[in-house]
Amino acid sequence: MLHADQQGVRVDPTTALPTDAEILAQLDRIRFSTEFEAPERARKFLAYVIEETLAGRSDRIKAYSIATEVFGRDSSFDAQTDPAVRIEAGRIRRALERYYLVAGRMDPIVIRIPKGAYVPTFERHGNAQAEAALDPLADAGPISSVERSRQIWIWGGMAALAFALGGLAANTMLPPTTTAENTVNSNRVRPNIPKLIVTPFEDLSGTPQSAMITRGLADEVVGKIARFKEIIVVTHHKTRDSPETADDPAYALEGRVRIDGRRLRLGIRLVHRSDGSVVWVSNYDESLETHKIIDLQENAAAAVATAVAQPYGVVFQANATQFTQSIPDDWEAYACTLAYYGYRSDLNPQTHGSVQECLQHATRQFPNYSTAWALLSMTFIDELRFRYRLEPSSSVSLEQAIEAAARAVELDPQDVRALQAQMLTLFFRGEVDAALAVGARAFAINPNDTELAGEYGFRLALSGQWRRGCELVSETVARNPGPVGYFESALAVCSYINGDYVAAERWARLADLRANPIYRVILLAILGKLGKTDQAHEEQKWLEANVPGFLNNIRKEVALRIRRPEDQKRFIEGLREAGVSIPEM
Repeated sequence: MLHADQQGVRVDPTTALPTDAEILAQLDRIRFSTEFEAPERARKFLAYVIEETLAGRSDRIKAYSIATEVFGRDSSFDAQTDPAVRIEAGRIRRALERYYLVAGRMDPIVIRIPKGAYVPTFERHGNAQAEAALDPLADAGPISSVERSRQIWIWGGMAALAFALGGLAANTMLPPTTTAENTVNSNRVRPNIPKLIVTPFEDLSGTPQSAMITRGLADEVVGKIARFKEIIVVTHHKTRDSPETADDPAYALEGRVRIDGRRLRLGIRLVHRSDGSVVWVSNYDESLETHKIIDLQENAAAAVATAVAQPYGVVFQANATQFTQSIPDDWEAYACTLAYYGYRSDLNPQTHGSVQECLQHATRQFPNYSTAWALLSMTFIDELRFRYRLEPSSSVSLEQAIEAAARAVELDPQDVRALQAQMLTLFFRGEVDAALAVGARAFAINPNDTELAGEYGFRLALSGQWRRGCELVSETVARNPGPVGYFESALAVCSYINGDYVAAERWARLADLRANPIYRVILLAILGKLGKTDQAHEEQKWLEANVPGFLNNIRKEVALRIRRPEDQKRFIEGLREAGVSIPEM
């Protein structure tokens, strides 16, 4: 099983195993740290699996026992259809990684929950000398506080960026382009976007087998990053002595491979080339078996590409942190795409308007920029699906979305963001089979793009393929490092259709997209099924005040999103039980 650990978590395998008392002390250190960003349920989850392991009952640690003993679920819990435990485990893994990166760098004990299992592991944290011996990237030098801050999302800053870019589009920094400017820019395929050079990986073992694996890993990483169109990957660049230009890659991805017996470690670091500062470091470990070398390379490369190049990945985090302070010259159009993903954090209609303005300007300034057209298409879709604009008719938004998506796909048929936009336009036009076919094609091009995978999964689910679709959505929640409120609300719908209304409410509360009308409708139906009439009444009052008349045509709104009549009926039942007056057909 492949697993990654962040810089700062180094272990010493040569010393005695930690004692029970040391492990429990470390558990308390983690649970009561403000840097362990996990809800109370996750803290109980962590304590439960550790205490069961120390008691010699690790064989009992299964999804079922966690669900029933920690989450309070009843005996009907089915881990195959309900991903709650798996997703919570993913949250804990991310919270532990962050804790050891920020607060626990010098803690004596390292606690992990390996991917694919719920039984924790315990190891001693080696001293600095041991770290240098074990870490293939130990000579990277210390990570400054500036670089460390880049590894932590500040979502409030992203929202500010979204507002700022909207203002820039309307005001002086992004003035309307002249005809001459349009003529010049139309010859450019895209504006400045992050450029990343992948340097040849270093083989630290020096054997024929390690050399082969090292070359294969580098090739796989390049191939998988290249599938993300919001970043440019290169493998060769001018020599170090050549003068710098604005077109130089801003980042370098470096890798080192070490084989020790049957254990392989791939050390990866992302470096800002302007000053050599380390933006991000991670290690990927695998048990080496010759007949699985191709799978090993594939899995490790996929993990690296997803971490580095996806929306909300480390390159986007670094740029978002930088651009909330100041936007470099000639990067405004790319900053608009960052603003779009900031808007995705809460789907606020006020932020939506400024982001849409910015993307409209970007497409005028760079008419060959496929990604900007795709994101613009999705802002028009959001007007329709989230009811951000009730007048004039929402059909206007759909037509604008269709045109923008068609332009994006025409410019780059391999851009999964363009295909994602096209999938959504087809879905909301009622051409469900065509939409799913486009989604399948996009997913085949880049299964490591969690934004695409989650949206495609939700389309599958809403079309009646609930099991497969909800699995993809839950994987997105586990793998996407950014804000996942939209996908948590999708899991609320999944749980609702599955009849687990308690889980549905939990996912909805986690999503907390309070400014979004459709989120309120989902929560309203859930509250109806749970018999929470007072809370349901509050949600209905909000909808009547903020989107007046919306509930009068709710049957049509449900049918626009949930495609099978039997699923529509189940959802409408919840709304009726919440007190919404819906006439029979």
